[in-house]
Amino acid sequence: MTPQEFDAFYAASFSRLTGQLYAMTGNWSEAQDVVQEAFIRAWDRRRTFDPDNAPEAWIRTTARRLAVSHWRRLARGLHLAGRHQRREPPTVEPPTEEHLMLVTALRDLPESQRSALVLHHMCDLSVQQVAVETGASVSTVKSRLARGRAALAARLADQIPSSDERELRV
Repeated sequence: MTPQEFDAFYAASFSRLTGQLYAMTGNWSEAQDVVQEAFIRAWDRRRTFDPDNAPEAWIRTTARRLAVSHWRRLARGLHLAGRHQRREPPTVEPPTEEHLMLVTALRDLPESQRSALVLHHMCDLSVQQVAVETGASVSTVKSRLARGRAALAARLADQIPSSDERELRV
């Protein structure tokens, strides 16, 4: 991947990946940090980084593993970002109120259910792909999705005003 192709890939996917990792971690700053670190690691291997071989999945998996382990290479990241990034990073819009409600509800779920839900519904991965990315079996992923959806629906029902309450506000 040429530096220009990498820059285009970064610009096109940084915001989306940050949003996905924010939904997984529940922490906006941490999501930005781990996605940036994953891009730095991809930059280090850009000559062998295949744009046809699901590069976003590689970045997302790497960022998710970094978030789980809390292991950072901040000094190296700052050095590489200053040396290789000639332009300002893309502007990331703040999350909407609905997104914040979703992340708050997701934060209450066990990490395994939260990851399965985000990877399947927000990242549009198949159940098989979620299984590969998380190292779980297909049946385990299906179980996590079913339990996670039920728990998420219950949590969101508590946060969303009923139609009668909405009419009173108008």
